[in-house]
Amino acid sequence: MSAADPLKNIRVVLCETAHPGNIGAAARALKTMGLSCLVLVAPERFPDPQAEWLATGAGDVLRGARVCASLDEALAGSAFTIACTARARGIAVPMVNVREAAARVVEVARRQTAALVFGNETYGLTAAEVGRCQLLATIPADPGYTSLNLAAAVQIFTYELRLAAQGGEVPGGKPRALATHEEVERFYEHLERAMIEQGFLDPKHPRKLMPRMRRLFGRARLEKEEVSILRGVIKALSAPKSR
Repeated sequence: MSAADPLKNIRVVLCETAHPGNIGAAARALKTMGLSCLVLVAPERFPDPQAEWLATGAGDVLRGARVCASLDEALAGSAFTIACTARARGIAVPMVNVREAAARVVEVARRQTAALVFGNETYGLTAAEVGRCQLLATIPADPGYTSLNLAAAVQIFTYELRLAAQGGEVPGGKPRALATHEEVERFYEHLERAMIEQGFLDPKHPRKLMPRMRRLFGRARLEKEEVSILRGVIKALSAPKSR
């Protein structure tokens, strides 16, 4: 980890990108702002000459891009994840503007890995993908026309990250050791399993309970120790009571 340069600890994740040119342009956007970690989830065409052409001068970022089969794989080890979208979501996760999101990401990235997640050019991020993130961020575009090219959106977010990183570390107390993506996901699996076993959650009619639970705990940005405590509580409450 690079505490001196938090930008080195930030991943930009592109999900199911359809146009390889957007991948190349995104790589260029990263490099111009001092980022280098590009992760691609199930891209439609990659590698591809179009990506190379539009990555002008950022071929190293493009060649270093990691291709993953799933978003969970792409987010492994990340302590804080932001979904980047133009659409407000009903109960998914809280929404902030790009500037506030960048400040929060940089705060975490000074000590742990953080990630920004962008969706497909046509349909954006799915509800399941948004549910894997702790925060939702948007670019405050003209309400009459909010459509931004994927690479342009990446450029704006990375610019804001660079501004936030140049602001310097905010003095404070002991830094929080946030739980990683996979630790939080194991907690959600444990919680859902326990609620089903206790009859609180009907697996045939889950409704919106688990998305609401994700929203609740996502706001807290759980620490490693807090996840351990919560799982210990679930285990104790689920254990058969002695007579």
